[in-house]
Amino acid sequence: MNDSAPLLRTRGTAKSYGSVVALRSVDLSVRHREIHALLGANGAGKSTLVRILSGVHPADAGEVEVQGMVQRFRNPRESMQAGIATVFQDPALLPDLTVDQNLRLSTINLPLFRQWLETFELRDLDTSVLVRELPLDTLRLVDLARALALDPQLLLLDEITAALTADQADLVFETLTQWKSMGRSAVLITHRLAEVMRICDRATILRDGTDVASLEIADIDEHKLVDVMLGVPDQAENWEPASAAEDRDPERHPVAFAVEGLGSGPVRDVTFAVREGEILGLVALEGQGQERMFSLLAGERRPTDGQILVQGQPRRFSSPCDAVRQGVVLIPGDRLLALLPNLPVHQNLVVTLFNRLRQWLGIPRDERHRVSSAITRLSIDTRAADQLRRLSGGNQQKVAIGRWLVAGFQTLLCFDPTRGIDIQTKRQIYGLLRELAAEGAAVVLYTSELAEIPLVCDRVLVMHDGGIVDEQAGATATESSLLTAAHGLQALPEGS
Repeated sequence: MNDSAPLLRTRGTAKSYGSVVALRSVDLSVRHREIHALLGANGAGKSTLVRILSGVHPADAGEVEVQGMVQRFRNPRESMQAGIATVFQDPALLPDLTVDQNLRLSTINLPLFRQWLETFELRDLDTSVLVRELPLDTLRLVDLARALALDPQLLLLDEITAALTADQADLVFETLTQWKSMGRSAVLITHRLAEVMRICDRATILRDGTDVASLEIADIDEHKLVDVMLGVPDQAENWEPASAAEDRDPERHPVAFAVEGLGSGPVRDVTFAVREGEILGLVALEGQGQERMFSLLAGERRPTDGQILVQGQPRRFSSPCDAVRQGVVLIPGDRLLALLPNLPVHQNLVVTLFNRLRQWLGIPRDERHRVSSAITRLSIDTRAADQLRRLSGGNQQKVAIGRWLVAGFQTLLCFDPTRGIDIQTKRQIYGLLRELAAEGAAVVLYTSELAEIPLVCDRVLVMHDGGIVDEQAGATATESSLLTAAHGLQALPEGS
């Protein structure tokens, strides 16, 4: 093997879907023994390139070389035979089969798969359970173990850490370091630039379907990466949406939504209130009951203890429809749960207005201006408007939020709405949340982006072991203070 030649090289790779140009011309070179970051805003073409390299979609133009040999992948099997294994942004395992049944569909080395599960501290995983019953973080690690068990030369990892806890991400990084020492390589797509600086050797940056730079990580910093990705100077440090501390006293506004002694399953005795015009943050480590709590707040589950109050009145939600009727709406963590991916953007935006299936095909005249307003306000890319699934993840998330701009609401429940979203789209979403709060909405926001809590939240609650263990002012909360509380620890006094 000639290690001086690239392990993977693409030249002029291009791809269009109808009138939508996803890739214009991409040159990418991945060396042996390298962790290579593939970066860019949502819609830049990263996932499209991964699908081409994985054999899911053919390229329209250009050339792909693996270990010096030109390849034309007609299906995923040919990509795997060339030594490439992929962990997609959406898990590739079939949800209505067990893990074991999924593994039997491919030529997986089962003992090696088990070894990798142990590496990820999943040695006790019951592989006879249905895939859809696994939590997302576990599913991501199972998918990674499956890819590693194929023993490829090159791993393609699309947002592998987006749904993982910090501890789980550390295990992945340790694995990648070991992987590189074995002479293997990986391409890592991530929007978390700290991960790039920590684990990657080089980065190729895409913008508008074209590679614009290939950089040695040792020679740059995060700000340089942002500059190149956005094509404009980094404004992150100066970007501060109006917060509650500026010219506004939340205590003057009435309580819009509250819970008292709420409990069910892992959720224990949760009490809090959020006022009109306020963004209340929630942070927690994975598996501390936050998902169950949001399902209770949105009417997906019924609490066994406590009560929910809307505008001061006790309410019992027997379904999400009941919550919506009371003005309480949810943006779920998995945006595909909220969307109809095979329908056009416009129908996804208006679907909450209709309660009869026969009405879905038409948009009432008096609602069309709301649709246009939502598209404009969120800068939704509608080039692929005929099928929502063709939009980037960031644009899909905008549609999930935009449908409630069309339908209207009083309390917005957001579960990690910026997970796997690029920097520019994060700014748009956070700015929109502050605008909605300024207009009188109440927002409850669970986020894994701890560093951005001060930019968007008025207050922040910390959840541990199913209960609320701490409350901090959003403006003064730090990653250290939030993580300390999230681990169930008390902060040390200053000077300790």
